[in-house]
Amino acid sequence: MLNQTAGEMNIKFKSFWMAGFECTDQLNASGDRVDLLQITGHLDIIREDYARIGSLGIRTVREGIRWSVVEYLPYQYNFNTVLSMMMAGKETGVQQIWDICHFGYPTDLSPFHPHFTSRFVALCEAFVHFYVNHNPGEILYVTPINEVSFISWLGGEAGATVPYCTDSGWKVKYALVRAYIAGIKAMKSISKQVRIVTTEPLVNMVPGLNPTTEELFQAEVENAQQYQTVDMLCGRLCPELGGSEDLVDILGFNYYYNNQWIIGGYEFLCWTDPIPDPRWRDLADLLESAYLRYEKPFILSETSHPKEDRPRWISMISSECVKLIERDLPLLGVCLYPIIDRPDWDHPEIWHHSGLWDHDFLDKYSRILHQESADALHIGQQLISRSLENKVEDTFTPYL
Repeated sequence: MLNQTAGEMNIKFKSFWMAGFECTDQLNASGDRVDLLQITGHLDIIREDYARIGSLGIRTVREGIRWSVVEYLPYQYNFNTVLSMMMAGKETGVQQIWDICHFGYPTDLSPFHPHFTSRFVALCEAFVHFYVNHNPGEILYVTPINEVSFISWLGGEAGATVPYCTDSGWKVKYALVRAYIAGIKAMKSISKQVRIVTTEPLVNMVPGLNPTTEELFQAEVENAQQYQTVDMLCGRLCPELGGSEDLVDILGFNYYYNNQWIIGGYEFLCWTDPIPDPRWRDLADLLESAYLRYEKPFILSETSHPKEDRPRWISMISSECVKLIERDLPLLGVCLYPIIDRPDWDHPEIWHHSGLWDHDFLDKYSRILHQESADALHIGQQLISRSLENKVEDTFTPYL
């Protein structure tokens, strides 16, 4: 499927700007289950939430089925809540992209469990059959496992979630991708309407100032590691897992304000410096490099900024998207994630103030619009719409 266009793969999103509802159901660093769809109240007022985003012109969302919830016993599933979410989407005209595993596994499973792959494949099969039954003829946009690179580090190196390990990041990644590949193959064998959307971090790791040759090489090595998951899915790395180019349809890249840092520590490059750090790379350039590696349609699948710099961040994202459109790259959309504020996984009393809507902390159903961010989004929507329209006009050749 290499080099195929979005049109050739029958890919069409209802809106360029998308909304992501934080759906992690992981066990956090304290071993407590975190279910953010419940904590944020989204499940209870999903129609109201969809109406809110619709009022701002957003018609495509990322949602999650929550593996730990739907598989209540091994190989036994209850999709009633997922069905209610699907019905809400139909009633409000909102298109859904589904995460099957967003950091959470059933309590009796970890990526190292001998039944992990078979359980995940069975879940994928059950979900596709369920989806096709309730949405006949419709495209299923699905992310089998969200951010393999990050969760492999979090659970395999930082010991902050299942399997609570250190020095085991590669082993966790290998196990997750093995299940990921098997799950994709199972879903695509059931329905030709399945479209796989990857969601992996997009980063820029740099050496310190006045680096040695060894430090330059180490930064290059660490930068290359961000592509390991998709390389494995495409069969370019670890071919014994059975990956191939046609397994991936849409590339998703997750990018936040702290995705560029100096190797060997946690010193981030500042994106707001009046004079940019010479090691800083513009988002458009990072995305172009990633696209050229695989030559597939892509989205910015997650992006946001906490607190007062939210509007400035949205403006920057809009400008970078325009650059990509002008370069004729197949950027299909941008997902504001989270669209509604969310608490910290490990410290649930702390809320990040990173959504387009905030909470008042007294009522989990409260939704307080951050007006400055909404204004920045409106300007960004107009900017990108004009760029897309100009591209259509540029490619039209009238008969002479």
